[in-house]
Amino acid sequence: MLRILTDLLESLQGQKLRGGSASAPHTLEVATAVLLVEVMRADGKTGEAECTAVAAALRSKFSLGEQELTELLELARERSENSHDLYSFTERLNEAFDVPQRIRIFELLWTVAYADGHADAHEAHLIRRLADLLHIRPGDAVAAKDRAESSSQ
Repeated sequence: MLRILTDLLESLQGQKLRGGSASAPHTLEVATAVLLVEVMRADGKTGEAECTAVAAALRSKFSLGEQELTELLELARERSENSHDLYSFTERLNEAFDVPQRIRIFELLWTVAYADGHADAHEAHLIRRLADLLHIRPGDAVAAKDRAESSSQ
């Protein structure tokens, strides 16, 4: 499994992925995990609650075993620290997911931001940028944020 994730990292770093994900079956998981980790890191504080929220979000979106989840989170943290843009990740999600699926990911981003009790201004700014990159309409973005905020209380 680690070899598969390592190959994915290399393919994301070395070349733009095209078309379907048959050649890289976990690309969507990596892209989603990186965005969640980016939100977790946005306020400069990575707490236990946010780490737990990222893991829970990935479990709710994808069927991953514990070992796969651990490796995916490790890979996502590394990729997040070494990435200079978010477009390559959001582009992949836009290609593969329909609007309701992207809205669900967007809601998970807010869930991570609210995991520590409040959404920091840096987290909110990043998530608003991601709404644009994920082509989420303003009304859908507000509704997703409200659902995430309600579930965090």
